[in-house]
Amino acid sequence: MINKLRANNNEKGFTLIELMIVIAIIGILAAIAIPNFISYRDKAYCSSAESDANAVAAALADYFADPSHATLTGVTIDNPLNITLSNSGAAQNTGTITGPINSIRITITDGSGRCPGSAAGRSNWNGHQYTKRMQ
Repeated sequence: MINKLRANNNEKGFTLIELMIVIAIIGILAAIAIPNFISYRDKAYCSSAESDANAVAAALADYFADPSHATLTGVTIDNPLNITLSNSGAAQNTGTITGPINSIRITITDGSGRCPGSAAGRSNWNGHQYTKRMQ
């Protein structure tokens, strides 16, 4: 009689061991994916600073295309070129332009503070600053 009652009791679902195996697999996948995601995000911050330097270089090329603009000494990116730098989350990238007209140095400071963690070994990085030279 007891076996007959058990046969009529339609039990559906997963066993505890099956659920534990699924959770373990998800944990392993997360352990692999999360560090890669963080690395990709940091590379995006580094690329943002490099992109800002290239935008400043393009703006300088445009600036010096005008014959009345023959000098550039001690200028910050904010004035007089009015260049807006990318916003890295809550932090804004900042930068300076220095050097004589035949050897301009553009320095962009990563506002997020996450570079050059993933940019280690890449050229033109010194601490949280990316430097581009125009000649």
